[in-house]
Amino acid sequence: MTYLSRRSFLQKFSIGVGVLTLPAIGRPGILSSGYAGKKLRVALIGLGNYANLMAEGLRESKYCELAGIVTGTPEKAKKWQAKYHIPDKNIYSYERFDEIAKNKDIELVYITMPNGLHKEYAIRAARAGKHVITEKPMATNAKDCEEMIAACEKAGVYLAVGYRLHFEPTHIELKRLGQESVFGQVRMIEASLGYRTFDLNDTVDATFDINNRKEWHVRKAISGGGALINLGIYPIQACRYILGEEPVAVTAQFGPVHNKKRFSQVEETILWQMEFGSGACTTSTTSYGFNIDRLYAVADSGSFELSPALSYGPFKGKTSKGELNFPVINQQATQIDAIGKQILAGAPLPAHITGEEGLKDMRVVDAIYKAAETGKKVFL
Repeated sequence: MTYLSRRSFLQKFSIGVGVLTLPAIGRPGILSSGYAGKKLRVALIGLGNYANLMAEGLRESKYCELAGIVTGTPEKAKKWQAKYHIPDKNIYSYERFDEIAKNKDIELVYITMPNGLHKEYAIRAARAGKHVITEKPMATNAKDCEEMIAACEKAGVYLAVGYRLHFEPTHIELKRLGQESVFGQVRMIEASLGYRTFDLNDTVDATFDINNRKEWHVRKAISGGGALINLGIYPIQACRYILGEEPVAVTAQFGPVHNKKRFSQVEETILWQMEFGSGACTTSTTSYGFNIDRLYAVADSGSFELSPALSYGPFKGKTSKGELNFPVINQQATQIDAIGKQILAGAPLPAHITGEEGLKDMRVVDAIYKAAETGKKVFL
């Protein structure tokens, strides 16, 4: 089997973007690879672990640059200011965030905060006239996603979700293998992601610190849930884009809890199954209690698999006809460039990266939680 080059994949993946009346900057999504024009100025909201990855991605970006930060920790603000040469006027506390509306040097905000804060800050950013990218999950439930979409539409700003794997060449190949039926109709997918984030004897801190990942991930009010909402998005996404269709029904089961004090509000482990109109079925597991990162898909005349599959890579895999071997990329830089060049060109975002895509994921997450809680199949 002959595999497409990375460039061919990226070109193929961009097909289908609509054509509008164009500003002077050029055609939608067709900015030169040697582009040296204006960059989209980005502020990061929340300076946790992932914000560090995004900042480094912005350093490599052709179309975007880090212009500002929003944080509740003055010490972090000083360190980031020194490292990334951010001017005083582009540094905001959460309390002063709404003042960003007056700052013409910031055009887009990227939300890397705990899940329960995505809705609030996306809506506040939209009201301030700023474009929005929010990390996954888009929000803690589908209703909140709908409100975020409505707010951004009303304000006339872009809303995107940080689906970095949509631009990663190995995953672009998985999408092609499934949607183009390279090995025939895909019949079954196993896709799972879990990390042993907590030791079995971990205690719960008495004082809640929003900057402590171990703490906010197990507080339902701020996380929205446990392993499913934080890690399960990746298996859900992979199954959906390999098959190119939406699930019609789900069943689910909560797994065992090894630390009842730590996991008193959210699940430690959850298993779920999805049924699709084509007849395909999928099975997935996600957990904070053990490490797993794999994907296996079987079709009528072959199969394909990855392990590692859904994390940051580098991804390793094979098909029935040989190894999958694609270059390692900076996932954050590639994603932000794909979004940034569309915004700079005044072009619509591809549907797979918009708030509507985030809403689809959250409808599935809501259904999985309902199925696990009731023990019944839930139809979508």
